[in-house]
Amino acid sequence: MMEQDNLERYKPDFENRIDLSGLQAKLDAVRAEVKKVIIGQDKVINMLLLAILAGGHSLIEGLPGVAKTLTAKLIAKSIRSNFKRIQFTPDLMPSDVTGSTILDIKSNEFEFRKGPIFGNIILIDEINRAPAKTQSSLFECMSERQVTVDGTTYPMANPFIVFATQNPIEHEGTYRLPEAQLDRFLFKIEVNYPDFDQELLILQEHHLQKAKNKEDLVQEVVSIDEVVHFQHMVKMVYVHDDVLRYIAQIIAQTRTNPYLYLGASPRASIAVLEASKANAALQGRDFVTPEDVKYVAEAVLAHRIQLTPEKEMEGFTPAYIVQQLIENVEIPR
Repeated sequence: MMEQDNLERYKPDFENRIDLSGLQAKLDAVRAEVKKVIIGQDKVINMLLLAILAGGHSLIEGLPGVAKTLTAKLIAKSIRSNFKRIQFTPDLMPSDVTGSTILDIKSNEFEFRKGPIFGNIILIDEINRAPAKTQSSLFECMSERQVTVDGTTYPMANPFIVFATQNPIEHEGTYRLPEAQLDRFLFKIEVNYPDFDQELLILQEHHLQKAKNKEDLVQEVVSIDEVVHFQHMVKMVYVHDDVLRYIAQIIAQTRTNPYLYLGASPRASIAVLEASKANAALQGRDFVTPEDVKYVAEAVLAHRIQLTPEKEMEGFTPAYIVQQLIENVEIPR
């Protein structure tokens, strides 16, 4: 944590304008509901909450059995919203996602039947199992919050947030996500195995619950209107010019680093900014500090940069490079 005198540097010259106590209380309630079932994934839960506050999409990557899908479902269940789940498969067609125009025999007119992508929180399970044609159907709705079918544009709900899962090691029957698709995700969140104590607690809780349905333990604690209000509050969080410069310096480093042949785009710098605001708000602050930037940088940038083939063969990872970049950029004093 930053010392109090350093925190004071980044405060606005005027009094705190935003009362974030309600936001904190509601999001803490969501966290508490999810943790009734999910053990040992505190950072994953926190990052998904940040994505909701920032109005961004999240790609959740982890090995089978680490509760990727369950965590996303439970967060969605704790919010009184229009939740949809789509299981991606190799034979899934774009119209199966966005919907299609059909002929109504009674009226003898064509009408649009909305697909499952029309909702507030969308869980796409195993997103990398669908081919490129189906993946392309997500581009417009994830970036522009709209779908165009047969020349007619249909707006998405507000808010519109996608949680997508994928397995990093299974390649048979999967399709690598294109860079344009990855860039539309605010975060890429890595889900790791629990440690020994967490594993033991998982077993104990599972044994005690017997035949109970885990999802029934989670209650709705936030309305979708409250989520929209919280997202608006996050937009109003103050950012000092020095912090903006700090973000720009980190992004610039990705474009000149000799280990990388693909750096981060301006969309990435905006994503860091919005995610940092969300983290500040979740901490009860109406101003952003460099610590907020450092906390979200890896999840925002690691999936947007690409290593040179030589460094990839040497075992370097994008996450490692992001951490090195952050250490090399001087924190504003």
